[in-house]
Amino acid sequence: MKAVVFAALAIFAAAGSAVAQPPTPPKMQTEAANYVSIPMQIDVKKPAAEVWKRIGKYCDIAEWLQIAAGCQITSGKDGEVGAVRTVGREILVGRTELSYSYTQPVYECRPYNLYHGTLEARPLSAKTSRIVYTLMYDNSRVAGDDAAKAAEIQRRRTTFERALANMKVLAEGGTLPPPPAPVAR
Repeated sequence: MKAVVFAALAIFAAAGSAVAQPPTPPKMQTEAANYVSIPMQIDVKKPAAEVWKRIGKYCDIAEWLQIAAGCQITSGKDGEVGAVRTVGREILVGRTELSYSYTQPVYECRPYNLYHGTLEARPLSAKTSRIVYTLMYDNSRVAGDDAAKAAEIQRRRTTFERALANMKVLAEGGTLPPPPAPVAR
């Protein structure tokens, strides 16, 4: 009887230790990710609520980024979490009264780089505000050395700083200049 009890305890202990071992985590798509954050901002001579009303609709991106093809909502409702816009097929994943965050979808044909951004109108005073735009993504798959990666980051910064300047012009009641000629990649 003692042998049967000891055998049962041994089997139970072995099973318990097998269950207690954490499973091996799945392999990451990108083992050596290099997450880059690009924070940008510009001050505006208008209250944050007025700024947001002028530049904060989800498809306003086409105007201030000067996208000739425009922007449409293809799923959901403009300004609501889950809305998908034609620009980048980006999905609205979070919003507040004066901000939103979006991400780009996962495509079968290319590795996911976790690209997402946040746009916010932040009050500074009763008559002034700051537009804050932050991009974040993994640039480890950019071909080349550190200089190539830095150049790619600067290209994005230049594009979105121009967009911030356009947002300021629009929020302060101005008219945008024509878009610059496309930059070769």
